[in-house]
Amino acid sequence: MRPFTYERVTDAQAAVAAVSRRGAKFISGGTNLLDLMKLDIERPTHLVDISRLPLRDIEELPDGGLRIGAQAANSDVAADSRVRTRYPVLSQALLSGASGQLRNKASIGGNLLQRTRCPYFYDTAAGCNKRDPGSGCSAVGGFNRIHAILGVSDSCIATHPSDMAVALAALEARIELLDADQSVRSVAVTDFYRLPGDTPHIETELRPGEMITGVVLPPPPPGRQHYRKVRDRASYEFALVSVAAVVSADQETIGEARVAFGGVAHKPWRSVEAEAALAGRPATMATYRAAAEAALRDAVGQGDNDFKIELAKRTMCRTLAHVAQAS
Repeated sequence: MRPFTYERVTDAQAAVAAVSRRGAKFISGGTNLLDLMKLDIERPTHLVDISRLPLRDIEELPDGGLRIGAQAANSDVAADSRVRTRYPVLSQALLSGASGQLRNKASIGGNLLQRTRCPYFYDTAAGCNKRDPGSGCSAVGGFNRIHAILGVSDSCIATHPSDMAVALAALEARIELLDADQSVRSVAVTDFYRLPGDTPHIETELRPGEMITGVVLPPPPPGRQHYRKVRDRASYEFALVSVAAVVSADQETIGEARVAFGGVAHKPWRSVEAEAALAGRPATMATYRAAAEAALRDAVGQGDNDFKIELAKRTMCRTLAHVAQAS
Protein backbone atom coordinates (compact mmCIF):
# COMPACT_ATOMS: atom_id res chain seq x y z
CA MET A 1 0.00 0.00 0.00
CA ARG A 2 1.30 3.46 -0.88
CA PRO A 3 1.92 6.03 1.87
CA PHE A 4 -0.96 8.37 2.73
CA THR A 5 -1.93 10.87 5.39
CA TYR A 6 -5.12 10.70 7.43
CA GLU A 7 -7.50 12.99 9.26
CA ARG A 8 -10.83 12.52 10.97
CA VAL A 9 -13.44 15.25 10.61
CA THR A 10 -16.34 16.07 12.91
CA ASP A 11 -18.73 18.01 10.67
CA ALA A 12 -19.80 17.88 7.04
CA GLN A 13 -18.48 21.34 6.17
CA ALA A 14 -14.99 20.43 7.40
CA ALA A 15 -15.20 17.17 5.43
CA VAL A 16 -15.83 18.76 2.03
CA ALA A 17 -13.17 21.37 2.75
CA ALA A 18 -10.60 18.70 3.66
CA VAL A 19 -11.23 16.54 0.61
CA SER A 20 -10.64 19.49 -1.72
CA ARG A 21 -6.88 18.98 -1.46
CA ARG A 22 -5.19 17.14 -4.31
CA GLY A 23 -5.20 13.35 -3.99
CA ALA A 24 -7.71 13.30 -1.11
CA LYS A 25 -10.55 10.81 -0.79
CA PHE A 26 -13.31 10.17 1.71
CA ILE A 27 -13.25 6.97 3.75
CA SER A 28 -16.08 5.66 5.91
CA GLY A 29 -16.46 1.92 6.41
CA GLY A 30 -13.62 1.29 3.97
CA THR A 31 -15.02 -2.08 2.92
CA ASN A 32 -14.22 -1.40 -0.75
CA LEU A 33 -11.66 1.42 -0.73
CA LEU A 34 -9.10 -0.36 1.46
CA ASP A 35 -9.13 -3.43 -0.78
CA LEU A 36 -8.55 -1.24 -3.83
CA MET A 37 -5.69 0.59 -2.11
CA LYS A 38 -4.00 -2.72 -1.24
CA LEU A 39 -4.25 -3.78 -4.89
CA ASP A 40 -2.78 -0.43 -6.05
CA ILE A 41 -5.96 0.46 -7.95
CA GLU A 42 -6.92 3.40 -5.76
CA ARG A 43 -3.97 5.64 -4.83
CA PRO A 44 -5.14 8.41 -2.50
CA THR A 45 -2.45 10.49 -0.82
CA HIS A 46 -4.80 11.73 1.91
CA LEU A 47 -7.82 10.05 3.54
CA VAL A 48 -10.61 12.06 5.14
CA ASP A 49 -12.47 9.89 7.65
CA ILE A 50 -16.17 10.82 7.66
CA SER A 51 -17.39 7.81 9.66
CA ARG A 52 -18.00 9.91 12.80
CA LEU A 53 -20.15 12.54 11.11
CA PRO A 54 -23.66 12.95 12.59
CA LEU A 55 -25.29 11.45 9.50
CA ARG A 56 -26.57 8.13 10.88
CA ASP A 57 -30.18 8.99 11.62
CA ILE A 58 -33.23 7.68 9.78
CA GLU A 59 -35.74 10.52 9.92
CA GLU A 60 -39.44 10.81 9.20
CA LEU A 61 -40.34 13.40 6.57
CA PRO A 62 -43.54 15.50 6.57
CA ASP A 63 -44.80 13.88 3.36
CA GLY A 64 -44.54 10.36 4.81
CA GLY A 65 -41.16 9.51 3.33
CA LEU A 66 -37.86 8.85 5.06
CA ARG A 67 -34.42 10.46 5.00
CA ILE A 68 -31.53 8.07 5.60
CA GLY A 69 -28.24 9.60 6.67
CA ALA A 70 -25.27 8.64 4.51
CA GLN A 71 -23.34 7.22 7.48
CA ALA A 72 -26.13 4.86 8.56
CA ALA A 73 -24.89 1.27 8.49
CA ASN A 74 -26.44 -1.04 5.92
CA SER A 75 -27.51 -3.46 8.65
CA ASP A 76 -29.20 -0.72 10.69
CA VAL A 77 -31.22 0.48 7.69
CA ALA A 78 -32.25 -3.06 6.75
CA ALA A 79 -33.43 -3.72 10.31
CA ASP A 80 -35.31 -0.43 10.80
CA SER A 81 -39.00 -1.19 11.34
CA ARG A 82 -40.12 1.68 9.10
CA VAL A 83 -37.94 0.49 6.24
CA ARG A 84 -39.03 -3.13 6.67
CA THR A 85 -42.72 -2.17 6.78
CA ARG A 86 -42.92 0.62 4.20
CA TYR A 87 -39.96 -0.16 1.90
CA PRO A 88 -39.46 -3.93 2.14
CA VAL A 89 -37.74 -4.04 -1.25
CA LEU A 90 -34.94 -1.91 0.21
CA SER A 91 -34.56 -4.07 3.31
CA GLN A 92 -34.50 -7.22 1.16
CA ALA A 93 -31.89 -5.76 -1.17
CA LEU A 94 -29.62 -4.72 1.70
CA LEU A 95 -29.86 -8.11 3.38
CA SER A 96 -28.98 -9.87 0.12
CA GLY A 97 -25.71 -7.97 -0.17
CA ALA A 98 -22.32 -8.93 1.29
CA SER A 99 -22.06 -10.61 4.72
CA GLY A 100 -23.41 -9.65 8.12
CA GLN A 101 -20.01 -8.36 9.19
CA LEU A 102 -19.67 -6.15 6.11
CA ARG A 103 -23.24 -4.85 6.42
CA ASN A 104 -22.45 -3.81 10.00
CA LYS A 105 -19.48 -1.77 8.79
CA ALA A 106 -20.53 -0.49 5.37
CA SER A 107 -22.37 2.84 5.11
CA ILE A 108 -25.26 3.80 2.88
CA GLY A 109 -23.18 6.45 1.12
CA GLY A 110 -20.33 4.04 0.58
CA ASN A 111 -22.67 1.41 -0.79
CA LEU A 112 -23.75 3.82 -3.50
CA LEU A 113 -20.14 4.55 -4.48
CA GLN A 114 -18.63 1.06 -4.46
CA ARG A 115 -16.66 0.15 -7.57
CA THR A 116 -17.34 -2.63 -10.06
CA ARG A 117 -16.30 -6.20 -9.30
CA CYS A 118 -15.10 -6.84 -12.86
CA PRO A 119 -12.02 -9.10 -12.48
CA TYR A 120 -10.16 -7.14 -15.16
CA PHE A 121 -10.65 -3.96 -13.13
CA TYR A 122 -8.97 -5.71 -10.21
CA ASP A 123 -6.13 -7.12 -12.34
CA THR A 124 -3.60 -4.32 -12.85
CA ALA A 125 -1.89 -6.35 -15.61
CA ALA A 126 -5.07 -6.31 -17.72
CA GLY A 127 -6.43 -3.53 -19.89
CA CYS A 128 -9.25 -1.63 -18.19
CA ASN A 129 -10.53 1.76 -19.33
CA LYS A 130 -12.26 2.24 -15.99
CA ARG A 131 -9.01 1.83 -14.04
CA ASP A 132 -6.60 3.18 -16.68
CA PRO A 133 -8.38 5.25 -19.38
CA GLY A 134 -7.22 4.37 -22.87
CA SER A 135 -5.82 0.95 -21.97
CA GLY A 136 -8.71 -0.97 -23.53
CA CYS A 137 -11.29 -3.37 -22.12
CA SER A 138 -10.00 -6.91 -21.60
CA ALA A 139 -13.51 -8.12 -20.79
CA VAL A 140 -14.54 -7.56 -24.42
CA GLY A 141 -13.42 -10.79 -26.01
CA GLY A 142 -12.29 -12.12 -22.63
CA PHE A 143 -14.07 -14.12 -19.95
CA ASN A 144 -17.19 -12.02 -19.47
CA ARG A 145 -19.74 -14.26 -17.74
CA ILE A 146 -20.65 -11.65 -15.07
CA HIS A 147 -20.65 -8.64 -17.38
CA ALA A 148 -23.28 -6.26 -18.71
CA ILE A 149 -25.89 -6.89 -21.39
CA LEU A 150 -27.55 -3.44 -21.42
CA GLY A 151 -26.13 0.04 -21.93
CA VAL A 152 -22.65 -1.20 -22.83
CA SER A 153 -20.02 0.42 -25.03
CA ASP A 154 -16.83 -0.72 -26.73
CA SER A 155 -14.96 0.92 -23.86
CA CYS A 156 -16.53 -0.96 -20.96
CA ILE A 157 -18.97 -3.81 -20.23
CA ALA A 158 -18.66 -3.78 -16.42
CA THR A 159 -21.68 -3.94 -14.13
CA HIS A 160 -22.57 -1.92 -11.07
CA PRO A 161 -22.41 -4.11 -7.95
CA SER A 162 -24.87 -2.48 -5.52
CA ASP A 163 -28.07 -4.32 -4.60
CA MET A 164 -29.33 -1.37 -2.59
CA ALA A 165 -29.09 1.04 -5.54
CA VAL A 166 -31.40 -1.20 -7.60
CA ALA A 167 -34.08 -1.06 -4.92
CA LEU A 168 -33.62 2.71 -4.58
CA ALA A 169 -34.14 3.09 -8.34
CA ALA A 170 -37.47 1.27 -8.12
CA LEU A 171 -38.47 3.44 -5.15
CA GLU A 172 -37.55 6.64 -7.04
CA ALA A 173 -35.20 7.75 -4.26
CA ARG A 174 -33.00 10.81 -4.42
CA ILE A 175 -29.43 11.37 -3.25
CA GLU A 176 -28.53 14.50 -1.27
CA LEU A 177 -25.12 16.03 -1.99
CA LEU A 178 -23.03 18.70 -0.24
CA ASP A 179 -20.52 20.66 -2.34
CA ALA A 180 -17.25 22.25 -1.32
CA ASP A 181 -18.89 25.69 -1.47
CA GLN A 182 -21.52 24.41 1.01
CA SER A 183 -24.27 24.29 -1.59
CA VAL A 184 -26.72 21.39 -1.44
CA ARG A 185 -28.34 19.59 -4.34
CA SER A 186 -30.49 16.52 -4.87
CA VAL A 187 -30.14 13.98 -7.71
CA ALA A 188 -32.41 11.05 -8.58
CA VAL A 189 -30.69 7.70 -8.14
CA THR A 190 -31.37 6.85 -11.77
CA ASP A 191 -29.65 10.07 -12.87
CA PHE A 192 -26.75 9.78 -10.43
CA TYR A 193 -24.99 6.98 -12.32
CA ARG A 194 -23.58 7.28 -15.84
CA LEU A 195 -23.39 4.75 -18.64
CA PRO A 196 -19.82 4.00 -19.78
CA GLY A 197 -19.76 5.59 -23.25
CA ASP A 198 -16.18 6.68 -23.96
CA THR A 199 -15.49 7.63 -20.33
CA PRO A 200 -16.20 4.59 -18.12
CA HIS A 201 -13.86 5.97 -15.45
CA ILE A 202 -16.42 8.73 -14.78
CA GLU A 203 -19.06 6.67 -13.00
CA THR A 204 -21.36 9.20 -11.34
CA GLU A 205 -22.50 12.81 -11.48
CA LEU A 206 -20.51 13.67 -8.34
CA ARG A 207 -18.57 16.90 -8.67
CA PRO A 208 -15.02 17.28 -7.28
CA GLY A 209 -15.15 17.61 -3.51
CA GLU A 210 -18.84 16.71 -3.28
CA MET A 211 -20.09 14.38 -0.56
CA ILE A 212 -23.22 12.26 -0.17
CA THR A 213 -25.06 13.34 2.98
CA GLY A 214 -28.25 11.30 2.71
CA VAL A 215 -30.82 9.39 0.71
CA VAL A 216 -34.43 10.57 0.54
CA LEU A 217 -37.22 8.05 0.06
CA PRO A 218 -40.55 9.46 -1.19
CA PRO A 219 -43.78 8.24 0.41
CA PRO A 220 -44.20 4.48 -0.01
CA PRO A 221 -45.68 3.57 -3.40
CA PRO A 222 -48.93 1.61 -3.50
CA GLY A 223 -48.90 -2.14 -3.94
CA ARG A 224 -46.38 -4.84 -3.09
CA GLN A 225 -42.59 -4.80 -3.29
CA HIS A 226 -40.01 -7.52 -3.76
CA TYR A 227 -36.30 -7.92 -4.49
CA ARG A 228 -35.03 -11.11 -6.09
CA LYS A 229 -31.35 -11.81 -6.56
CA VAL A 230 -29.88 -14.63 -8.65
CA ARG A 231 -26.28 -15.50 -7.85
CA ASP A 232 -23.85 -18.38 -8.13
CA ARG A 233 -24.09 -19.23 -4.44
CA ALA A 234 -26.61 -18.46 -1.73
CA SER A 235 -24.11 -16.85 0.63
CA TYR A 236 -21.94 -13.76 0.02
CA GLU A 237 -21.99 -13.15 -3.74
CA PHE A 238 -22.73 -10.40 -6.24
CA ALA A 239 -25.74 -10.65 -8.54
CA LEU A 240 -25.72 -12.32 -11.90
CA VAL A 241 -29.16 -10.75 -12.29
CA SER A 242 -31.45 -9.06 -9.80
CA VAL A 243 -34.89 -7.47 -10.06
CA ALA A 244 -36.60 -4.93 -7.82
CA ALA A 245 -40.34 -4.73 -8.48
CA VAL A 246 -43.08 -2.52 -7.07
CA VAL A 247 -46.55 -3.49 -8.34
CA SER A 248 -50.07 -2.44 -7.51
CA ALA A 249 -52.67 -4.86 -8.83
CA ASP A 250 -56.01 -6.39 -8.08
CA GLN A 251 -56.60 -10.06 -8.74
CA GLU A 252 -56.92 -9.52 -12.48
CA THR A 253 -55.29 -6.26 -13.59
CA ILE A 254 -51.99 -4.50 -12.99
CA GLY A 255 -52.21 -0.86 -12.01
CA GLU A 256 -48.82 0.83 -11.62
CA ALA A 257 -45.57 -1.10 -11.92
CA ARG A 258 -41.93 -0.20 -11.40
CA VAL A 259 -39.13 -2.52 -12.45
CA ALA A 260 -35.37 -2.13 -11.97
CA PHE A 261 -32.60 -4.59 -12.81
CA GLY A 262 -29.22 -5.18 -11.22
CA GLY A 263 -26.24 -7.11 -12.54
CA VAL A 264 -27.03 -6.27 -16.15
CA ALA A 265 -25.64 -2.77 -16.72
CA HIS A 266 -23.12 -0.14 -15.67
CA LYS A 267 -25.83 1.35 -13.43
CA PRO A 268 -29.10 0.25 -11.78
CA TRP A 269 -31.33 -0.26 -14.80
CA ARG A 270 -34.88 1.09 -14.51
CA SER A 271 -36.96 -0.39 -17.32
CA VAL A 272 -39.59 2.06 -18.54
CA GLU A 273 -40.28 -0.35 -21.41
CA ALA A 274 -41.32 -3.10 -19.01
CA GLU A 275 -43.42 -0.70 -16.97
CA ALA A 276 -45.29 0.53 -20.04
CA ALA A 277 -45.96 -3.06 -21.11
CA LEU A 278 -47.40 -3.90 -17.68
CA ALA A 279 -49.65 -0.94 -16.87
CA GLY A 280 -53.35 -1.76 -17.23
CA ARG A 281 -52.68 -5.29 -18.50
CA PRO A 282 -53.96 -8.59 -17.08
CA ALA A 283 -51.88 -9.96 -14.21
CA THR A 284 -50.88 -13.09 -16.12
CA MET A 285 -47.65 -14.82 -17.01
CA ALA A 286 -48.24 -13.91 -20.67
CA THR A 287 -48.21 -10.22 -19.69
CA TYR A 288 -45.07 -10.64 -17.61
CA ARG A 289 -43.31 -12.43 -20.43
CA ALA A 290 -44.27 -9.71 -22.94
CA ALA A 291 -42.97 -7.07 -20.53
CA ALA A 292 -39.74 -9.00 -20.06
CA GLU A 293 -39.24 -9.20 -23.81
CA ALA A 294 -39.71 -5.43 -24.00
CA ALA A 295 -37.27 -4.84 -21.15
CA LEU A 296 -34.50 -6.95 -22.74
CA ARG A 297 -35.16 -6.07 -26.38
CA ASP A 298 -31.88 -4.17 -26.69
CA ALA A 299 -29.80 -6.56 -24.59
CA VAL A 300 -26.58 -7.80 -26.20
CA GLY A 301 -24.54 -10.71 -24.91
CA GLN A 302 -20.76 -10.82 -25.08
CA GLY A 303 -20.44 -14.59 -25.43
CA ASP A 304 -19.99 -16.01 -21.95
CA ASN A 305 -22.85 -13.90 -20.57
CA ASP A 306 -25.42 -14.61 -23.29
CA PHE A 307 -27.38 -16.66 -20.74
CA LYS A 308 -28.07 -13.48 -18.75
CA ILE A 309 -30.63 -12.28 -21.29
CA GLU A 310 -32.97 -15.21 -20.73
CA LEU A 311 -32.11 -15.32 -17.02
CA ALA A 312 -33.12 -11.65 -16.64
CA LYS A 313 -36.43 -12.30 -18.40
CA ARG A 314 -37.27 -15.28 -16.21
CA THR A 315 -36.21 -13.52 -13.02
CA MET A 316 -38.41 -10.56 -13.87
CA CYS A 317 -41.41 -12.81 -14.62
CA ARG A 318 -41.03 -14.71 -11.37
CA THR A 319 -40.64 -11.51 -9.36
CA LEU A 320 -43.72 -9.92 -10.94
CA ALA A 321 -45.79 -13.04 -10.37
CA HIS A 322 -44.78 -13.01 -6.71
CA VAL A 323 -45.75 -9.38 -6.04
CA ALA A 324 -48.89 -9.41 -8.18
CA GLN A 325 -50.30 -12.55 -6.59
CA ALA A 326 -49.61 -11.20 -3.12
CA SER A 327 -51.38 -7.89 -3.80
